[in-house]
Amino acid sequence: MRRRKKDAPRAATSPVELCDLCAATFPDGDAVRGYVPDSSSAPAGDDWFDGLRLVTACGEAHFQAVRERYRRRPFVAEELWAAKITRALTTGPPVLSLVQLACRTGLHESQIRRAVVWHNERLRRERRMDP
Repeated sequence: MRRRKKDAPRAATSPVELCDLCAATFPDGDAVRGYVPDSSSAPAGDDWFDGLRLVTACGEAHFQAVRERYRRRPFVAEELWAAKITRALTTGPPVLSLVQLACRTGLHESQIRRAVVWHNERLRRERRMDP
């Protein structure tokens, strides 16, 4: 009797991870993880971790290398505020006013304005660099 594909026994798969440095895949249980400061990070779902990025590495040496990269990267408050604004504008109900945006982000109006200026300047610089 022939077995159909759907009846074939399935190989047990264990979760795998991807190293943020070398892109190697490895078993989840071997992962070295930790948070690094990153002003571009405002994860959806938990603003407690705003400004922190969870990184995963295949070993302690690669984790330290990733950590060092982020340590050298400047932490820019306006970048963090822009990330929080992006999260607020792309999740949940629409934001219709500056007051609503301030409530959703926890930012003051002056911080929102500085974040917008930072974001627009960054876009202008990127456009000048594109051929």
